Amino acid sequence: MGHALSHFLAVANILGKMILMFGLVLLIPCSVAYWMADGSLPVFLKALSTTLGCGAAIWLLTSRFKRELQIRDGFLLVVLVWLSLPLFGMLPLFHYFPELGFAKSYFEAASGLTSTGATVLTGLDELPYAINLWRCLMVWLGGMGLIVLAVAILPMLGVGGRQLLGAEVPGPIKESRLTPRIAETAKRLWLIYVTLTLACTVAYWLAGMTVFDAIAHALSTLGLAGVSTHDASYGYWDSPLIEAITILFMLIAGINFSAHFVAWRAKSFSAYRSDPEARLYILITLGSCLGIAAFLWVKGIYTDPVTALRYAAFNVVSVASTTGYSNTDYALWPIFAPLWMLFLSGFCSSSGSTGGGIKMIRARILFQQFFREMTIIMHPRAVSLVKIGRSIVPNEIIFAILAFLFVYLTSIVLMTLALTLSGMDEITAFSAAVACLNNLGTGLGGIGPSANYATLNDFQIWLCSFAMFLGRLEFYTLMIVFTPAFWRR
Repeated sequence: MGHALSHFLAVANILGKMILMFGLVLLIPCSVAYWMADGSLPVFLKALSTTLGCGAAIWLLTSRFKRELQIRDGFLLVVLVWLSLPLFGMLPLFHYFPELGFAKSYFEAASGLTSTGATVLTGLDELPYAINLWRCLMVWLGGMGLIVLAVAILPMLGVGGRQLLGAEVPGPIKESRLTPRIAETAKRLWLIYVTLTLACTVAYWLAGMTVFDAIAHALSTLGLAGVSTHDASYGYWDSPLIEAITILFMLIAGINFSAHFVAWRAKSFSAYRSDPEARLYILITLGSCLGIAAFLWVKGIYTDPVTALRYAAFNVVSVASTTGYSNTDYALWPIFAPLWMLFLSGFCSSSGSTGGGIKMIRARILFQQFFREMTIIMHPRAVSLVKIGRSIVPNEIIFAILAFLFVYLTSIVLMTLALTLSGMDEITAFSAAVACLNNLGTGLGGIGPSANYATLNDFQIWLCSFAMFLGRLEFYTLMIVFTPAFWRR
């Protein structure tokens, strides 16, 4: 117990620093609330003082336990960060909307920080500017990953970052050292993230959004979460130009940011051609746009093929990239279309992107493994290998991916059963399980594009919150901390 406690206190020291960093971010909505005089300044000041006070107290009380992180410390810190920061992110919402209660306030903050985009709020058009900005800012921070941001900053405080990055960042980027120092890698990735966000903001503004809406939606778009400042989402503008810009940046945000880094460093698009996920991601997503557009046109949902393509492209890219925006209620389309879109959300986005799901790289390896098994069945003595580019994928990685897929599918089944047991209808329960585990947010039925999670009871809200963390941390990081072996010496 003493050994476990010493590990916990060492991790708590760094957690205190990260809470302090998170508290400083609250200065942004505080400034907006003051500048716009929108009436929300008192709740943000209260949240700011609470967050800074708690962060400073944890940091100072555990300062004598400070040391370099071990591997298991990294896992524990990642879990504590993702579970505790929503407690502080929810404070402005909890104080401004006391009727929400603790569970739904926490859910709203967790949804933002995990880049899920699910919401329990209505009347978004009338909310204070600072509240809407805070919702989008949490999405943006969670999109690239709070831990990646910490890795970029904490070395200045004497904290190593490799254990953090390895525990939090999904996919091949764990082994991809783009620069010699891991902190330098994190800084470069954040530089690209910020640059793309600024470019998206300017594009939205030139296309007709107000400055505030352009900033808020750029933050949400690059974070791949469907958080909007309007109840009608992109139906508010009804603008093909704004929708086209959104499609472009959702596609960009769904690509591995290490590919963006390599392309930026080489000043060439060849990095995307050689990326094992980017081509498939673009091909499958855009192919699905064309297929669903043709399906909707043939079914008579839209009499004009151009209109069918417009609505299909926006909503398919939004769901496939796990963003969750909508410009129409696609739940009213024939059921094949929204179900296909939910299926895409499970694997389309790339590892190292801000999207959710099992990621395209795992889907590609599993697809190749299927054909490998077919070859071995027909030719038992044949030597068949799974390759990504010129690299051979070891069997250990294939087994790990198969185990991951098992946990992923089992989680969908168990969550669907739990939600139906709690009284939710089958379509809503299944889509909620998929939407939360894939960090998509928008589902079907009672949580479709024209609805939200406000009607869920506290049990359902907590279950969905847990599912969002499971999906964001890709199951293992969260689950391993709750095993007895993790706490043994």
